[in-house]
Amino acid sequence: MNNKSLINQFSAVAIIEGISYIILLFIAMPLKYWGDKPEYVKWVGQIHGILTLIFVVYLVLCHVKYKWHWIFSLKGFILSILPFGAFIFEKELKQLK
Repeated sequence: MNNKSLINQFSAVAIIEGISYIILLFIAMPLKYWGDKPEYVKWVGQIHGILTLIFVVYLVLCHVKYKWHWIFSLKGFILSILPFGAFIFEKELKQLK
């Protein structure tokens, strides 16, 4: 297995998690409140929650394997909470490849 394959996988997860967050915030939530369709938030929210957990698992795995500084890992976690933050962190991951 390539030494950087874990970072490549994490990068892909970050993108997918970021997309799910954008869908949740800008499609599912407006449909819930303006379109009276709460089921979209339920389904997209569950998918996003699972992807966020996967993101955090990869963050911890990379933190341990590559001995990242705790500030870098904390920054990754905080960015995952912010809209578009996962994309910013994924750009930083690309620099590590």
